[in-house]
Amino acid sequence: MTLIALVLPAYLLGSISFGVLASRFFQLPDPRTYGSGNPGATNVLRSGKKSAAIFTLLGDAGKGWLAVALAEYYAPFLNLGNEAVAAAALAVFLGHLFPVFLHFKGGKGVATALGILLGFNLWMGLLAVTIWLAVAVIWRFSSLAAIAAAGLAPFYALFFLGFEARTLVVFIMSLLLIWRHKSNIAGLISGRESRIGKRSTS
Repeated sequence: MTLIALVLPAYLLGSISFGVLASRFFQLPDPRTYGSGNPGATNVLRSGKKSAAIFTLLGDAGKGWLAVALAEYYAPFLNLGNEAVAAAALAVFLGHLFPVFLHFKGGKGVATALGILLGFNLWMGLLAVTIWLAVAVIWRFSSLAAIAAAGLAPFYALFFLGFEARTLVVFIMSLLLIWRHKSNIAGLISGRESRIGKRSTS
């Protein structure tokens, strides 16, 4: 029961879609109705409103970091350890992917995963951000940047965290991120993938 006290709030936190909230606040179309149909920062950017995309990015990343920070703070009071922190991190990530508030149809989890990595270890998170930025700036594909960062994240986790529960969560998140980008991978191969900042015409 004590573990549920950390995991359930983390899942509910993850279920909050900042892409949908930002679009309502800035009076934009629902991000699920255009572009990739994904309520994430990259798709919100296709609306042409950069401030809405930034709000989405910070919100989605922030909830990942916050879930880890709260779990690390409260776990000792509940006589729980790193396994509970890892469970809360996975819960907030799954909440973003399968949000109860959006009929379990959420985003791909890139920003939330980055927030979780920053919560686990600052340097590990910064390395992932650096990889994402480098690939995004050079090739201008958000999906390719996400796949590259996800593919390298488990190695960072092994280096900074060693073999433990949080490392396993990073590995699971990486697999889920790559799986959620399967249509983008097909688009990259076929040359149909949209570049960062390309405004939606639909």
